[in-house]
Amino acid sequence: RWPSLLKYYSHTDGVSWLEEYKARHNAGLEAQRIVASFSKRFFSEHVPCDGFSDIETLRCPSHFFEDELMCILNMEGRKGLTWKYYAKKILYFLRQQNILKNLKEYLQRPTDRQSFLEGAVLIDQYCNPLSDICLKSVQAQVDDITDKVRKVLQTKNPRHPSLASKAEEILIPEVELQRQVLDAMNCVLYEQLKYKGNELDYYNSLNSYIHQVLIRRTGIPISLSVLYLTIARQLGVKLEPVNFPSHFLLRWCQGKEGSTDIFDYTYIDAFGKGKQLTVKECEYLIGHHVTEEFYGVVTSKEVLQRMVGNLLNLGKRESTDQSYQLLRDSLDLYLAMYPDNVQHLMLQARLYFHLGIWPEKVLDILQHIQALDPSQHGAVGYLVQHTLEHIERRKEEVGPEVKHRSDEKHKEVCFSIGLIMKHKRYGYNCVIYGWDPACMMGREWIRNMNVHSLPHGPHQPFYNVLVEDGSCRYAAQENLEYNSEPREIPHPDIGRYFSEFTGIYYLANTELEIRYPEDLELTRATVQKIYSSGKE
Repeated sequence: RWPSLLKYYSHTDGVSWLEEYKARHNAGLEAQRIVASFSKRFFSEHVPCDGFSDIETLRCPSHFFEDELMCILNMEGRKGLTWKYYAKKILYFLRQQNILKNLKEYLQRPTDRQSFLEGAVLIDQYCNPLSDICLKSVQAQVDDITDKVRKVLQTKNPRHPSLASKAEEILIPEVELQRQVLDAMNCVLYEQLKYKGNELDYYNSLNSYIHQVLIRRTGIPISLSVLYLTIARQLGVKLEPVNFPSHFLLRWCQGKEGSTDIFDYTYIDAFGKGKQLTVKECEYLIGHHVTEEFYGVVTSKEVLQRMVGNLLNLGKRESTDQSYQLLRDSLDLYLAMYPDNVQHLMLQARLYFHLGIWPEKVLDILQHIQALDPSQHGAVGYLVQHTLEHIERRKEEVGPEVKHRSDEKHKEVCFSIGLIMKHKRYGYNCVIYGWDPACMMGREWIRNMNVHSLPHGPHQPFYNVLVEDGSCRYAAQENLEYNSEPREIPHPDIGRYFSEFTGIYYLANTELEIRYPEDLELTRATVQKIYSSGKE
């Protein structure tokens, strides 16, 4: 019944299974209680930073709690959407907290015990906490590639020292023997397995995640370099990471070990099929001259910093993800490594302020910035003032506005909550989760969206819709029509508003139903009418 929990037990342990069952059962009840409470507590806002306090003080084994959350997420069918929505958020939080602890422990180790592969896995896990990613699995895939390299090497040199089972514990001193290893690696990686740099989709975040690099056999210079370096070291060849501008490289010593002369090294481009470069060719690669410092070796922490920096830049480029999840995750990782970096602390404060979430945390960050760098008082003061205003407005907010269909001012509203619609002009599919009797946006939005060019302008009902591309939009009634072939809308926030997909419309959850008390019956009647007329 619980195969995922098997890894927590040893066959030699004496276990009281009745006690374990009780603990798992109680953890399940606790998880269900917390998940059920989230919708009522946080429907009107983003889950606040202190919203997970119940989870941080769990009195049950965390692996049992997580297992119950996974059971909720894996429930079959189209029911329990709201439970799944909040179970996912809780699991996301729980796993990220554990991964951050592991990252901080990793960074405290001596540098010779900081595996580049493990660091890459930690970054991957933090950005994809719901995926099944573990160092053991990734290492097994790398070991499999290493074994393939050994087979190729054996055909070239049956007595090569890298063929020993413990090759990673030795260092091959002869340059010619090292070259044989690198040639065999290039043969396996780039000719047999077809690994390559992803030139066509360079700015895809999947290129930065090591488990995706292994699945898709493509990546960017730094992710492919981590893979290449790890395999080489397992075969007794010491390659070192080089933080070369615009294009991450590895270096291979041809002279005295530890030499400071950059010309004593050959530079390897893992993105370019393992091509070996001279100093001059490295400059040709990026199109300009660089000083000697850029050819120096970097630490595992600096490699992680660059990997996270790449994700940060991708996060800033996001356009469809309105929650900026990648930017938030990469900022968390960067500040875990450099907690006093004022530039990134300010970016984090501005991001939370822009999203309108966690105002209390924004104030904490700003206070920290002011203590680190008093010269930031202008920007800090501006954000503090507006954040305090946001907190005051939130205190003044009354309960949710209840919209009754029977009100005279709502008589023009034709569509109801849960209906799956199609946009007449842009063709996208969507589901309605809110409506206003007229456009409630400000003048600037109305002008920018050219609402006055519509026949009915802003003086017609407007609908809040969740769109299949993951966005949320505000659409005019005259631009929407019933979808004759309704299907599920794959939007990440669907469970926040709806509890079930019936196959032709969505059932509003309790909180949404309170706001639109008469919509559910109208939605059912509308759907019945559409299908009856269709049959006729």
